This record gives sequence, C-alpha cells and structure tokens, in this order.
Amino acid sequence: MRSAPTILHLDMDAFYASVEQASKPSLRGKAVIVGGLGPRGVVATASYEARVLGVHSAMPMSQARRLAPNAAYLVPRFALYRSISDQVMALLRALSPLVEPLSLDEAFVDLEAGGTAWDERSARLAGTKLRADIRAVTGLTGSVGLAASKMLAKIASEEAKPDGLVVIEPGTERAMLEPMPVRTLPGVGPATGDHLRRAGIHTVGEIAEAGEDELVRLLGKAHGHALYAMALARDDRPVVAERETKSVSVEDTYDVDIHDRVRVGLEVQRLADRCVRRLRGAGLSGRTIVLKVRRYDFSTLTRSETLRGPTDDPAVVREAAARLLDSVDTTGGVRLLGVGVSGLADYTQEDLFAQAAGGAGEETPEGEEPETAPEPRPETPAERRWPAGHDVRHAEHGHGWVQGSGLGRVTVRFETPGSAPGRVKTFRVDDPALEPAAPLPLVDDPPDLLEATGTRGTPDAPSRPRPLEA
Repeated sequence: MRSAPTILHLDMDAFYASVEQASKPSLRGKAVIVGGLGPRGVVATASYEARVLGVHSAMPMSQARRLAPNAAYLVPRFALYRSISDQVMALLRALSPLVEPLSLDEAFVDLEAGGTAWDERSARLAGTKLRADIRAVTGLTGSVGLAASKMLAKIASEEAKPDGLVVIEPGTERAMLEPMPVRTLPGVGPATGDHLRRAGIHTVGEIAEAGEDELVRLLGKAHGHALYAMALARDDRPVVAERETKSVSVEDTYDVDIHDRVRVGLEVQRLADRCVRRLRGAGLSGRTIVLKVRRYDFSTLTRSETLRGPTDDPAVVREAAARLLDSVDTTGGVRLLGVGVSGLADYTQEDLFAQAAGGAGEETPEGEEPETAPEPRPETPAERRWPAGHDVRHAEHGHGWVQGSGLGRVTVRFETPGSAPGRVKTFRVDDPALEPAAPLPLVDDPPDLLEATGTRGTPDAPSRPRPLEA
C-alpha cells in the first residue's frame, strides 16, 4: 500500500440521466429515467430525483413506472454519452498516463505516475481541479475518491456522491471500514452477503474479527483469502492503463416472445451483422462465435463454436451463428437473442472466407471485398421511429427532442441546452418538415483545458519538493 492517497477514482453522477437533464432545460430538477422503454426494458440510469422515489439501475422498467409514474422516460443516446465520456477521459489522461477506464463514466487514475500528486495536499488539489474542469468542459458533475489503493478510492467516491470529494488518508483505513456493511467490499454481492449474515457477520470489522481460516471455511479458499485481505484494507492492485477486451457481443430483448422459427433465424443473422460491425469498429477479429438464447421460461442457453482462426467476415459469423441456432430448441418462444465473438485478435486469417461453408466456400476474387449484408436504404418520413428523448429538427421551429409518439403523432419539445424550457408541439409522424437531428453540445465553447495544462499536470498544485543535492 502507498503512503499517500494518490489513486483517484472518478464516478460521474447519474451519468446518462445527468446528460439528459443538461441537454433538456425542462427536465432539470425532475425525475428522469433512461433505459429500454418496452414492457421488458430495464433502467440504465435514474436521476437522483428518481432515486428518491426508489428507482435504481437494473430495475425492470415496469416497476420503475409504478414507483415514478410522472418521471420522464427516455431512450439512451449512446453516441452522445460516448462523446462526453471521451472529453472526461481526456481530462483524466492529462493528469497521468495511467488511466484505467471501467465504463463510460468511471475510471481509476494513478496520480503519482503522472507526477501530479505525491501527498495528501497535492492529491486533494488535483481532485478538486479535476471536478472543476469536468464541470467547465461538460457542464456535468463527478464524484472523486482519493486513497492509497483502488478498493479504497472506489469506496471513497461512493461516499462522496453526489458531486463531492472524499480523501481517505493512509492510517485511517481500518477505522473507516470497520462499521461499514459487508456489501461495501468488492465482490460481496447478495448471495455472499446473505451467507455472511447467516454466520453472524454484518460489518467489515466483523469480517476481520472472524479471521482468515473461518472465512476460507465459509466461502472457499480464493474468496475467503481475498475478502479477509480487503477487510484489513490490503489492496496492491496497480492501475492498468489498457484493459484487454475479451469479447464483443450484441443482444436484443423482445417486447413479445418470438415463436416463428424463421423470424428467430433472421434476428440471429441481423445480430451477427451488428456484432461484426462492432468488431470491425474496434479493429479486431475473433475465433469463437457465441450464441445466447433466453427462452420464454427465462432459461438461458449459450452455444459456441471455435473456428480455425480469427475472422471479421460477416458471412462466417452469420453461418456459424445459424449452425449454433440449429442446436437450440426454441419451442415455446424466445425473449432474448445475442451473438458474440471472443478469442479476439488484431488480425484476420483471410482463408477463413471459405470456412462459412465448412471449408468449401468460393474464393473472393483479388481486389474485391467479401460480400456483406447490403446497407439499409434511408427511411422515408412515414417509416421513421421517434425514440423518446432523441433529437429532432423542424424546418420552422428549430431544434427539439421527442417527448413521445404514438397513434401516428409525435410530440416534440423545442429547446436547447442553453435555452429556457421550451414549448411543446405535436406533428404527424410523416411530417416532411420534421427530421432526426444530431445532439447539440452541452456547453457552448468549452475551455481548451488540455491545451492550457499541457499533456498532464495541475498548474495550481504546489511544486514537488526536490531532494537536496550533495
């Protein structure tokens, strides 16, 4: 463990919901819930106003609607979230070369490796400036935890929520952890928590008192040793700048069970193409094709096939997924389908084009690309879908967002991130003056903080003491 709290954990506050509130003045201070809006959708993020009502992430959307019937329910805008995440991650990389992203809105930073912090004071200054920079660039808030280890920094950021900063000074970790519930520690989920509770262990301090041998007896060797070390605040895991991607996958949950076997096959083909597009976008290929099927009774089946070498050919992935589907009984209906590729590599074995037909396929003529699914034709106005929360532009009224649609009508609120709450108008779904639009920036002309600070460092931090020269 370090002698200074130089590991930083950033967690953006209710990220997706906060982005939506920042872009929609009429939703600020109100309950906002982002996720799948179908009967089987789940909550991706809830604003703090919605959390007060009992709504939380991973909750079925149907339950959220019962708890918060008057909340705004929006479909995620992942492209916008990714672009804002890129801005935040750039600020983190200006602090240190060692940044370990955990998701779009969460990351560890080794401040010591960047020469940004070396003691409690410089670490606190770095964390304070980071929060101010995030607000200036994105208009959003993030919570920061600072500690001598990754585990403690993450616990500190959770204690800092929302929009705060907590520093755990070395030497105080045990006293801070002891009264906390066992679920505070990483890896202690509902099942492990219940197991410990039945043994009379409710707090982190009681885990330490139980002793390592007792924890091994209760939880097994690996889990018992790890949990005991965490209860004693022992965590020497380094911040890892590059986290290896192990798989690429896509899946869809259907509002109504699919019973038609032909439709199931077409959905698998469509998912295979989406998966390959994501694979190619990451510059990867893979050897193992995985099919996931969740049936009408919630039973989930997974099938996989390993190829001779890595591929990013959509024909290969489609046909492998189809072969895997042949081994799955879909009688009774299917509620979820997924296609994934694992065993990833950054190259493609080109003779796998023949593998789609079990090694008997035709060669692709030199200079031609292997055949892929045709690009979808542009939608006509009558065919467009109008997801709630997504951006639109009207020829007369300007920029707005979809409040809802149905029965051949779409309701739009016309406002922008920098405007007052806007007016609401309703149009036919095929109105030629209305079209989908790109999201607007949350902050007009954000300061170029990276250019101002250089590649890393915090200008407001004190100079690091230099050792005396002989």
